[in-house]
Amino acid sequence: MDIKEIRKRYLDFFKGKEHAIVPSSALIPENDPTTLFTSAGMQPMIPYLLGEEHPKGTRIVDSQKCFRAKDIEEVADNRHFTFFEMLGNWSFGDYFKEEQIPWVFEFLTSELGLDPKRLYISAFRGNEKYKIEKDEQVAKIWKRLFEEKGIESKIVDDSESNGMQGGKIFYYDDEKNWWSRGGNLASMPEGEIGGPDSEIFWDFGKERGLHDKSKFKDKPCHINCDCGRFVEIGNSVFIQYAKELDGFKSLQNKNVDFGGGLERIAMAVNDDPDAFHLAIFSEAIALIETGSGKKYHDSTEVEQAFRIILDHIRAATFLIADGVVPSNKDQGYFVRRLVRRAVRYARQLKIEEGTVSSQLSKLFISYYKEAFPEIGKNEGQILKELEKEEQKFLKTIAKGEKEFEKITTKSGKVSGDDAFKLYATYGFPLELTIEMAQEKGIEINEESFKAEFEKHQDVSRAGADKKFSGGLADNSEQSKKLHTATHLLHQALRNVLGSHVEQRGSNITPERLRFDFTHPERMTEEEKKEVVEMINGWIQKDLVLEMEMMTVEQAKEQGAIGLFVEKYKTVGEQVKVYKILDDKKIVSCEVCGGPHVDRIGSLGTFTLNKEKSASSGIRRIKATLI
Repeated sequence: MDIKEIRKRYLDFFKGKEHAIVPSSALIPENDPTTLFTSAGMQPMIPYLLGEEHPKGTRIVDSQKCFRAKDIEEVADNRHFTFFEMLGNWSFGDYFKEEQIPWVFEFLTSELGLDPKRLYISAFRGNEKYKIEKDEQVAKIWKRLFEEKGIESKIVDDSESNGMQGGKIFYYDDEKNWWSRGGNLASMPEGEIGGPDSEIFWDFGKERGLHDKSKFKDKPCHINCDCGRFVEIGNSVFIQYAKELDGFKSLQNKNVDFGGGLERIAMAVNDDPDAFHLAIFSEAIALIETGSGKKYHDSTEVEQAFRIILDHIRAATFLIADGVVPSNKDQGYFVRRLVRRAVRYARQLKIEEGTVSSQLSKLFISYYKEAFPEIGKNEGQILKELEKEEQKFLKTIAKGEKEFEKITTKSGKVSGDDAFKLYATYGFPLELTIEMAQEKGIEINEESFKAEFEKHQDVSRAGADKKFSGGLADNSEQSKKLHTATHLLHQALRNVLGSHVEQRGSNITPERLRFDFTHPERMTEEEKKEVVEMINGWIQKDLVLEMEMMTVEQAKEQGAIGLFVEKYKTVGEQVKVYKILDDKKIVSCEVCGGPHVDRIGSLGTFTLNKEKSASSGIRRIKATLI
């Protein structure tokens, strides 16, 4: 069973449980300044978990595209990806534990046919300091479900120190089994919401000897061990508490957030601990084998090279489809890093240089374009960017090789500083410097290089380490004001520059807004002045802001604009439309999920601080409200 079928069965299953199917959000978050990428399925749902009404109702199901930059270095193993899909189902104040857990169990065992004897569960141990009880309700529900299948389900509370002990359900602390935007219990700020979670693990079997072959072999094996025997395939989060000054209170409206890694569920269905055996990779592996003359399982080094190439080109394909092109900044930095790292490993495998990334990308596009039409629609742009970046990197390598020869001819050695200079100035990877030095019998001080590299990272990637730790959109009043101001800015730009202007993303913090839009050239000072005066005129008039639920077709008929208009494909689908009215005349009409202020007059004074190029054909404005 491949991921296409599992995805379809999942969406259909929860549709049968009265859930509305919604499309995946883009990999670039909208109005979320805390992270560069959508890195978890719940991230786009944060506004609704915080109380915003979802236009599709209180029961939602989706398969969300995700990208995790922090996993780049882990990809060489058998189960980590930078890009993956997260199956999700959501209850916004609707059902809770008694419904959620049996549904997930039914889907996994009845719909997908997973053997319940090989499923294991974690639950929250509780916390005496914060007076939050052990989640015995979750443990009892799981115990009942297993016993209805005739399976003994012992509950264990000390597996970290004493191993499995024949257990089926295991308690863990809040570091493992608690979710909130602010992290664990101690780090949650006042007013934050969160709750215990319950993870589901698949057992690939003790007989495979995965634990004994791992670096954890001298420690007890349990379901949260990283040896590879157990893999987490799903997690139900029960958002039922709010942090107060002196503890926690129970929420009146409780939410459920389930997330299940699609590729990992497929691993369990196929009972294969190597995720790269999934059908999605079969043609791509064959292509690499043909190009390199090597087989996937020839050696550990070859296996790792294959995995890095496969993962990185798939991820780069999806990122470019969502509008991120290779560059030295922000999201583009990671696309460049992915492509160049893939090309470097392809080079190690002696694959013919020049088009390996685009050839592999074509296979992924063909596989995914039905589920994600944007990837097929943007095929030409994706292949063009990949080939351009690959050619750039090959030229970089050629320059670096010449510089390497100069260094070694002059001094007969390569210092850590030399290696870093090759990297920082010429983009020459340390691994290639080491490889070439070894061929000449020269050693490199890697520690010296790493020290220099860490300094470089601190400077050049500031902001890139704002990794997702709960997928958090700021919900302050000032952020709401700035978000509302983007509606005015969008419309003012269209009025001044023309109807070709379309939003291409925004990023909002309490301090400023950043707005990307389509326009072929730099704005003149007169144009910028006209936009600012128009916006401040609207604010001074204290225009009316109204929200109306309507179908996509009605929104388009009324001339609604917005970044996400095209993602709503279902005829009759309800969306939120925010209108800003001057008397009864529509000033702005936009499809948007919020949040917004109640009065336009509360925004203050709009100030445009900077207008510059973001990428080819895309301009970027940074602005504030004072």
